[in-house]
Amino acid sequence: MSIRGLKKKQPKTFKVKIITVDAEMEFSCEVKWKGKDLFDLVCRALGLRETWFFGLQYTIKGMCTWLKMDKKVLDQEIPKEDPISFHFLAKFYPEKVEEELLQEITQHLFFLQVKKQILDEEIYCSPEATVLLASYAVQAKYGDYDPNFHEPGFLAHDELLPKRVLRQYQLTAEMWEEKITAWYAEHRGIARDEAEMNYLKIAQDLEMYGVNYFPIAQNKNHTDLLLGVDAKGIHIYSINNRFSPNKSFEWSAIRNISYSEKELTIKPLDKKAEVFKFFSSQLKVNKLILQLCIGNHDLFMRRRKVDSIEIQQMKAQAREEKARKKMENQRLAREKQLREEAERAKEELERRLFQLEDEARQANEALLRSQEAAELLAEKAQIAEEEAKLLAQNAAEAEQERQRLEITALKTKEEKRLMEQKMREAELIAVKLVKESDRRAKEAEHLKQDLHEAREAERKAKQKLLDITRLNYPHMVKYPQYSPTDIRDANFDKGSIKLDLKDIDLKRLSFEIERERLDYLEKSRKFEDRLKQLKSEIHALKLEEKQSGLHS
Repeated sequence: MSIRGLKKKQPKTFKVKIITVDAEMEFSCEVKWKGKDLFDLVCRALGLRETWFFGLQYTIKGMCTWLKMDKKVLDQEIPKEDPISFHFLAKFYPEKVEEELLQEITQHLFFLQVKKQILDEEIYCSPEATVLLASYAVQAKYGDYDPNFHEPGFLAHDELLPKRVLRQYQLTAEMWEEKITAWYAEHRGIARDEAEMNYLKIAQDLEMYGVNYFPIAQNKNHTDLLLGVDAKGIHIYSINNRFSPNKSFEWSAIRNISYSEKELTIKPLDKKAEVFKFFSSQLKVNKLILQLCIGNHDLFMRRRKVDSIEIQQMKAQAREEKARKKMENQRLAREKQLREEAERAKEELERRLFQLEDEARQANEALLRSQEAAELLAEKAQIAEEEAKLLAQNAAEAEQERQRLEITALKTKEEKRLMEQKMREAELIAVKLVKESDRRAKEAEHLKQDLHEAREAERKAKQKLLDITRLNYPHMVKYPQYSPTDIRDANFDKGSIKLDLKDIDLKRLSFEIERERLDYLEKSRKFEDRLKQLKSEIHALKLEEKQSGLHS
């Protein structure tokens, strides 16, 4: 067979991208595949067996449409793109999630989709309920709350609350996290699938849960209304109120639903009841409404019939799986409890060990402190002994100093007495010297007077002698061979002797006066030296007395 023949036999394919709530997948599809072929491929890839809840959705011309299972994929009005994108979503919702959702993957996909619808505000939820739902979502994602691991701020990057709730209450992110964590801490021990199931059980009671809304008009005057289709039936709402329907048709009370162009007709089971007719904006909307009605009605009737063998097997497997998981969870919980108890026991032992180590450390420190205190006390005792010796030595020195000071004081008193005595003697000497000086002065004055009288007498004697000489020798000039001296010598020897004696007395007197004067000067000098010596001694005694006072 040629290579060209092989190429001709290879089927033509096209690429599709399947987008789930939390993942994306790409597949190569054959051109001849129908919608069911692609849908089954995706379900096998996901491991999903409860396929009747899901469908492949795409958007064309701004309108969301579901891929038909009985038609070829490429024959349907799908986007012209490569790869072709489809969203794998829940198309129909169960009435009771706990009873109908058997597989864990089914439950997880519903949980993710309902959570997204609540966060995107497609399903209204009260602020209190959103906080509780957020706590279950955190439990499903992070497991049991551990304050040591889940520190403040661990939910900062998680979207858990609708923006409407965040705008409604002026709370910080930390406050919201504190509220969510308070509920989250109470979910300890709940497994991921249980937390997701609890989330869905709360969400299924919300008014907008599982409802697909379509704008319609009750008449051609285009009175705006909303038609809602869910697992329980068809509901008619006013345009501004999606919570409380104005009228409802349960699936069990509907006989037939049909459309003609834009007109949609609902026939009640009671033939006598009024037939309701509504008008939609376009034919595609009626087709989509009818498709959803058929699917929800089939599921409604299916729930009320005996389960098929496949469903029974799935439920049995689900029960076994739940029982196995329950046992596994109990075993894990028991192991976790034992581990926590062991950890607590370990922590207690570590705490006790640390306490004992701390006590031992404190005892060692106390012992060291006692040793240091003993050494310090010994050192202080030695220092005290040395100080006692030093004090005794100082006391002895002080006693010696006291005795010396007493002796010095006695000496000082004696020296003071001697000094006073010397001062008195000096004063007496000074008085005597003054008196002697006065007496000597008077004597000198008398001597000076006597000297003056003697000189006056001498002068008078000389004058008298001259006069006598002139009277006795008038012709002395005529006889030159005789000198007056000779004559005087010859004739007046006796008078000369008397004059010489007189001169001798005068000289002696002058000598005595001079000697007395010199003696007086010498005594005055000695007296001045003695006074200076006494002053120096008195000054030295005063200084010593001052120093003795300071020592005392």
